[in-house]
Amino acid sequence: MPDESDVDEFARLFTRFLERMQAGGQRTTRESLRDRLREHLGVDPEQVPVVSSSFPPYDLPNVQRAIEAWFDSFEVLGLAGSNRGHHSLGELLELSEYDRFGIGAVDYQRLQIDVDEEMDCVAFGFYLGVQGEDRFVALLRAANPQYGRSSVDLEILAVEKAAGDRFLGALPGLIREHNVFRGKVVSFEGHEFGQGVGPFRLHPRPGITRADVVLPEGVLERIEREVVGIAAHRETLLAADQHLRRGVLLYGPPGTGKTHTIRYVLSQLPEFTVVLLAGTSIHFISQACALARMLQPALVVLEDCDLVAEARDYSHGSENPLLFQVLNEMDGLAQDADVAFLLTTNRADLLEPALMQRPGRVDMAVEVPLPDADGRGRLLRLYGPGLNLSPEVVDEVVQQTEGTTASFMKELVRRTVLLAAEAGETPSADHLRAAVAELLSSRDTLTRRLLGATGGKPHDNHTGPGAAPGTAPGTAPGTGAGSGAAAGSAAGPVPGLAGSGAEPGVAPPGAGAGFVAQPGPMPGVYKGLIG
Repeated sequence: MPDESDVDEFARLFTRFLERMQAGGQRTTRESLRDRLREHLGVDPEQVPVVSSSFPPYDLPNVQRAIEAWFDSFEVLGLAGSNRGHHSLGELLELSEYDRFGIGAVDYQRLQIDVDEEMDCVAFGFYLGVQGEDRFVALLRAANPQYGRSSVDLEILAVEKAAGDRFLGALPGLIREHNVFRGKVVSFEGHEFGQGVGPFRLHPRPGITRADVVLPEGVLERIEREVVGIAAHRETLLAADQHLRRGVLLYGPPGTGKTHTIRYVLSQLPEFTVVLLAGTSIHFISQACALARMLQPALVVLEDCDLVAEARDYSHGSENPLLFQVLNEMDGLAQDADVAFLLTTNRADLLEPALMQRPGRVDMAVEVPLPDADGRGRLLRLYGPGLNLSPEVVDEVVQQTEGTTASFMKELVRRTVLLAAEAGETPSADHLRAAVAELLSSRDTLTRRLLGATGGKPHDNHTGPGAAPGTAPGTAPGTGAGSGAAAGSAAGPVPGLAGSGAEPGVAPPGAGAGFVAQPGPMPGVYKGLIG
C-alpha cells in the first residue's frame, strides 16, 4: 500500500500536469483555425455554406494558379495536427474547437511543370482571399492515396453561397487560361497503386527538320496538310461549316519510321499541346482528350494501337472495348475542336474491323515502308560522315544490306569505327567490309533480327581473332577489299521484314538527311476509312 505522502505527491504532480495542459490549450485556442477563419470571414465559419469541386491529380499547379488569379489578395495558412488528411473541411472546423488543430506550416509539393522547371504547389493549405467585396476561404488539397484521395480537392467557404458558386464557375476558364501544360509535350502513366492516372511526364519537343525525314514524294506533304494545314486555315474551314478534328494513321512494319515521322510533325507545331499515349497507357484516352480539348490546338498521339487491339486482356470475344473507346473519344469532339489524332500501327489488319465499323474517325492512312537502296546509301553516309566512303563502296554495301533497317546501318557504322579503334587505325572501307561480314554471319542471325532484319540465308563467315593477313581486324578470310561476301561478289541480299529496333526509313532524332522510301500499295480497307 502506498503511504499518504506518495498519494499527495501524485496529486500535486497531476494538478501541475492539468494546469500546463490547460495553459497550452489556451495558447492553442488563441491561434486556432476556427478563430482565424472567423476573423477573416467576419462570421462563424461553421455557419457558412461549403461548396466543393475535384480536379485531376496532375492539375494541382493549374488549380493553384487559377485560385491565385481569382483573388485580388490572399494569404495561405497551414494546419498543425495529426490525421488531418482524413477529415473534411467541416470536420476540421469542428475539431479545431477542441484544440485538435491549430495554425501551422503549409504543406507543399514540388512538381515538374516543364522539362527543366518545377513549381512549389500547395498540397494542403487554406487560402484566405478577397475578391471584390467578397471574402473566401479555400482549402486546397493534393491527391493523396494514403488518405484515399485520388483527385485534387477544393472546398470553399463564402458568406454568400452565390459567391462561392461564382468562384467555382470561374475556375475552369482560369485553369484553361493559366495552364502550365499549354504548348508542352506530355504523357500519362498508370498510378503505382494501380488506380487512376499516375505520374504526368513532360518531354522535350523534338528538333527535327525536313532534311531529317525523306519519305516518298508527296507523303510528308499530305501529312502536313492534314495536321498543320487545317490548323492554319481554321477560320476558313469553320466558315464553310467544315470540322477541324482529324485523324491520320501511319502504318507499316515495325521500325519503318512511323514514330520518327510523328516526331518531325511535333517539331513543326511548337504552339500545339501534345499528349502522348503508347501501348497500355491508351487506357487514359478520356483524360488525354479532355486535356486536348482544353488546351487546343492539340495533338493526341496514339502509338502502337495494334498492341491494344491484340491484347486479349482488353477484349471480350470478338470486340475490343478499349479500342472502340478510343474511336468513340475521337468522334466525341466538337466540330470546332482543333484537335488532331496521329495513330501508328504495325498490324493494320488488327485495326481493320474496328476502323470499318467506325468510318470517318481516320481521315487519311499513310504507309511508311522499308528503305530502298537509295535510302540505305543515304543512311550510310548519314551515320558515317567521317568514313569518307567512295560511291563504289557505298553501292557495294547497299547491295549486301537489302531488307535491313536504319538501326542495322547505324550499328554497321559503329562496328566499323570500333574495329578500326581496336586496330589503332583510321576507319576505312576495309573496316566497313569487316563489319558487314560480322553482321551478316550466321552467328549474328539474332542480332540482325534485333536490328530489324529477318529472313534470308545468312553468310557462314565467322569473324573475330585470327583474321587472314591483309584483312581488317575481325574480317573473315576472303573478305578483304574487293573480294568475299562483304565485297558483294558472292553474297546474296538479306531480305526480310522489319523487326524491332531503331526507325528505318527515316533518320533518328538529331540526325541529318534520312532516306527515300518507296510507297507501297494502299490496302483496300484504308481507302474506305473516311466512309
